[in-house]
Amino acid sequence: MMVVRPIERQDRKQWEPLWEGYNTFYERTIPAAITDTTWGRFFDAYEPVRALVAEDGSRLIGMVHYIFHRNTTMISPTCYLQDLFTSKEARGKGVGRALIEAIYARAKEAGAPRVYWQTHETNKTAQLLYDKVSKKSGFIVYRTDI
Repeated sequence: MMVVRPIERQDRKQWEPLWEGYNTFYERTIPAAITDTTWGRFFDAYEPVRALVAEDGSRLIGMVHYIFHRNTTMISPTCYLQDLFTSKEARGKGVGRALIEAIYARAKEAGAPRVYWQTHETNKTAQLLYDKVSKKSGFIVYRTDI
């Protein structure tokens, strides 16, 4: 039976393949220093970065990272769902939806009136789920690496 729960320090060995799978999907290589820093942020009370995992028995089958932040259009914080990934064998079994719904619950508890995220335009499979649990904002993202 699948359970969604906050990540724990002892999860690192199982979290890393999910993190690597996520980054491989987006065709990027993340240096070990960034992975170590990201991992540490999950457990630092002064950092806004948090993580949940989906667990089936004793196996992690999915992860989601999220950030609460302020913005200029509302008083309450908003929630950015930054990374979402499920293991190949868990796809199509409701894990992604469960992770998104868990973020919705965390946002509600925190008084955040909005959860948002981005996906690549080629990620059509994920968009099938996203179109069921949310709506497109109509905004296009521009990015410049400096």
